[in-house]
Amino acid sequence: MSFSLAIVVPAYNEAQVIDSFHSRLVTVLDAIDASAHIVYVDDGSQDETWARLCALADRDPRVEAMRLSRNFGKEAALTAGLDHVDADAVVVIDADLQDPPEVIPALIARWREGNDVVYATRGERDGETRTKKFTSAAFYRVMERVSDTPLPRDTGDFRLLSRRAVEALRGLRERQRFMKGLFAWIGYRQAAVTYHRDARYAGSTKWNYWRLTNLAIEGITSFSTAPLRIATWLGVSAATLAFLYGLWVLLKVLIWGDPVRGYPTLMVVILFLGGAQLLALGVIGEYVGRTYSESKRRPLYYVESRRGGRPPFT
Repeated sequence: MSFSLAIVVPAYNEAQVIDSFHSRLVTVLDAIDASAHIVYVDDGSQDETWARLCALADRDPRVEAMRLSRNFGKEAALTAGLDHVDADAVVVIDADLQDPPEVIPALIARWREGNDVVYATRGERDGETRTKKFTSAAFYRVMERVSDTPLPRDTGDFRLLSRRAVEALRGLRERQRFMKGLFAWIGYRQAAVTYHRDARYAGSTKWNYWRLTNLAIEGITSFSTAPLRIATWLGVSAATLAFLYGLWVLLKVLIWGDPVRGYPTLMVVILFLGGAQLLALGVIGEYVGRTYSESKRRPLYYVESRRGGRPPFT
């Protein structure tokens, strides 16, 4: 049974890999009985990515290329793509060929079983250091414990979404976007497909440890208030210990008449309490900053150019 299928591909400085990715993608799509539409979203690339996407759009009528007015980040680029597709099923996939397009038929098969979200779970992960694998696994397990919306383990953005799942995501216009969490938050029937994740085909990753750490903080603060509760309990514990220690010092003076010396001990207590307070203020600041950003209600992105394809979803 034929159906409409849209592929959303965010890209940032992927000129070295985009042609190879498209070649493998269309080979997969040609074998699927579906009316396919490919939306490439150039997230303000600084290399030849946009020129290559325009060339693809000119020679392949299935391709629509969108260029954002600047680099808004992958989460915004994904949102832009999802806003501009209209299909029975939508696949989100990166352009670096770590997520193989050949997995798409397996996602479609699970979707046909009645699932609204079919996410691709990484079994083996080539081309990643032990540190990267460990920190990634640790993040998903932390999110599983602290979030009211647990994320599937070892799962990125590569997935298939039904029409109603995409429509639900369009209603979530928060600026501080953590798409993996939003995919899980909408609910509906969800299923997994396990696959072997390849090493990057060409170019270099855009996700250094600094950006990954910021993304992790974004995810935790967007879908959990656990850091605030931890800061509260840390403050209560520090205050209790300080009170008990102060009571002990006072009793020593009253009962045994010990002179109050202990300058090093006093400094340790002051530094401990000061550090606990600053930590709590930092956690609170993260949430206040996000609240401030949301209150401005700025658009998530602006589209500078569009080439080829069908009119955007309205």
